[in-house]
Amino acid sequence: MYVNFGGFVPISTVDWRGRAACTVFLRGCPARCFYCHNVAIQDGEDLRDADEIIAMIRESRTVAGAVVFSGGEPTLQGPALAHLAAAARNMGFSVGLHTNGIFPRVIEKLLEEHLVDMISLDIKTTWERYDELLELTAADAVKRSLAACKRAKADGSLETFQAVVTLFRGREEDLPAIAQDTRGLDLVLQQGVAAGFVPLTRQELEAAAAPLGRRVRIRTREDGEVVYDPEQ
Repeated sequence: MYVNFGGFVPISTVDWRGRAACTVFLRGCPARCFYCHNVAIQDGEDLRDADEIIAMIRESRTVAGAVVFSGGEPTLQGPALAHLAAAARNMGFSVGLHTNGIFPRVIEKLLEEHLVDMISLDIKTTWERYDELLELTAADAVKRSLAACKRAKADGSLETFQAVVTLFRGREEDLPAIAQDTRGLDLVLQQGVAAGFVPLTRQELEAAAAPLGRRVRIRTREDGEVVYDPEQ
């Protein structure tokens, strides 16, 4: 089996909160979010034998107890992702996934086969604006992925789940609807950074979060990740 390879980080402390993980990037993504920070691996081809990627993961075992699959969009390569996740699981790794959710069947399969312990799902905007932002038909697919993750988290088959919102100035009004759709789940507000935009500060993100009346995590370049709790 071949994998369209995007890169490898042998040790990361930021891709899975509280865990030391190696990170495998899989190349390719059909979405075209204007703020993507991995544009270099949206397209192109670097085919590697899956055994080569598995060897990279194995070599990280002395320092990493988990592997995170990211991209690009890793679920674009569903069979390869499942193969790599199963191999990592057999080596004793916990398995994490960063995904935009546009291939729900792949996520459902990973959950059904108990091949993933953590999912970080990007929620880009309100459902009404989704297809315009990604430049493809995606809203219904992401809704399905979110529903699958909710079920798995509720029945205990998914250990860790977080919904991640990258928030840009002027889109603060998106938050109440997203918060409603993700109620009961961990919610992360991530500072949107892109050319031509003045990023929201931590204080501004806290102000946007305040009306939600719920605990959220806030990520900025300046302060890293902090917890905002309106009751504290």
